[in-house]
Amino acid sequence: MILTTGHMLGMAVTILLIIGVGFYAGSKVKSAADFSTGGRKAGWPVVAGTIMGTVVSGASTIGTAQLAFQFGFSAWWFTLGAGIAFAILGLGIVRRFYESSVETIPQYLVKTYGTSIGPITSIFGSVGIFLNLIGQVLAFTALVTAMFGIDATTASVIGVLFALSYVLFGGVWGAGLVGVAKFILLYITMIACGITAYLSIGGVSGLMVHFPAYPWFSLFGRGFEKDFAAGFSLLVGVLSTQTYIQAISSGKTVGESRKGALISAVMIPPIGLGGILVGLFMKANFPATPSGEVFPVFIMQYLPPVLAGVALATLLVTVIGGWAGLTLGISTMLTRDVYQKFIRPRAAGKEALLAQRIVIIIVIVASAIIANSNSGSLILGWAFLSMGLRGCTALCPFLGAMFFSRFVTPTGGVVAALLGPLTNFVWFLAGPKGIDPLYPGLVVSLATLIIVSSFTKKKVSSQIGQ
Repeated sequence: MILTTGHMLGMAVTILLIIGVGFYAGSKVKSAADFSTGGRKAGWPVVAGTIMGTVVSGASTIGTAQLAFQFGFSAWWFTLGAGIAFAILGLGIVRRFYESSVETIPQYLVKTYGTSIGPITSIFGSVGIFLNLIGQVLAFTALVTAMFGIDATTASVIGVLFALSYVLFGGVWGAGLVGVAKFILLYITMIACGITAYLSIGGVSGLMVHFPAYPWFSLFGRGFEKDFAAGFSLLVGVLSTQTYIQAISSGKTVGESRKGALISAVMIPPIGLGGILVGLFMKANFPATPSGEVFPVFIMQYLPPVLAGVALATLLVTVIGGWAGLTLGISTMLTRDVYQKFIRPRAAGKEALLAQRIVIIIVIVASAIIANSNSGSLILGWAFLSMGLRGCTALCPFLGAMFFSRFVTPTGGVVAALLGPLTNFVWFLAGPKGIDPLYPGLVVSLATLIIVSSFTKKKVSSQIGQ
């Protein structure tokens, strides 16, 4: 496949549009608060754009088509699980977190469990998100290599430059405003691809001719245990990830933040349907296609060249958006909860903003280097390990602080935040196969929080979430 003039034109227009929005976003950053939470001036479109611009990445587009090519509708769990998670976030968590007036999950936990839990959750949470960054780099490298025929190292260098320009100057405003523009383009892409695939295969009757009902049209086509774990991992990961919690802190009111989360919950699941239809069409007609190339191959062969160029550029920016948005979450936690707490307690204003931008550069470059040294690894392997570490570190202490702060204790929270991710990691390395490491990690975290809190004294201080 060769990129034509039409492809290049569509890509150029799309990338220039995204860059223009990014520069506009950068002009709105005047302080560290603007950078990390948008100065709490964002309306629901920016809140939703930040959320969707991060979660809708290579996994929810290229990855969904790839999994549908192999198993059918069970590929929907990524976007469906994310939609459910954001509905819970909007209905049950937004108000309590927003009114706490903090920026990060570790800051929220410190109010209930004391300062000891801050660096633990910041470090483990950052490591968990960083593992997902490696998957984003691998997805970007594979896409660019397939499109342009360049080597993986060159592709990753291009990715570093894009990721830095995406988030370095705009922070939440960059991730949010660019997320809105990208998501509009992505919806056009997914609708166009889904409709084209649906009509090309002959609609419902054509699908039924090519595929038996099970496993292709079942949400549990890979087995209940495996697919339920996939959906549950999205729920756990979303509720434990700084990027999404940070997004709801950027709204100018609780209502705007809640609306952004709920709109994300509605808008994200349909994205997966377009990818599923593309995967099924390619399976029916081109079963020998490498599964990772299903989506870009379909775009280049079946969409008009200019629209295909727009779609390809949107996919590139989608992967970069996930890479950059997660980096923003890491940089905020490390800057607020490590640098400003333990290294430079008096750092504020421009110094804090500079420190966060330096962390962003280090994280983006390091993720590219590690991805290059693991170029043959599975993207989903990094993603699942990432979800497990994030969930096992923060979920139980976070929900305990939010809804049961009268019963949990500092010692219980600290031990749970430490043993949960360690259990997850040990199980991943040496545990029995067939049981996702997420489950033993969460069980140990929850049991530790309850048992240790029952036998230790509560911190004497003002609590939140009562």
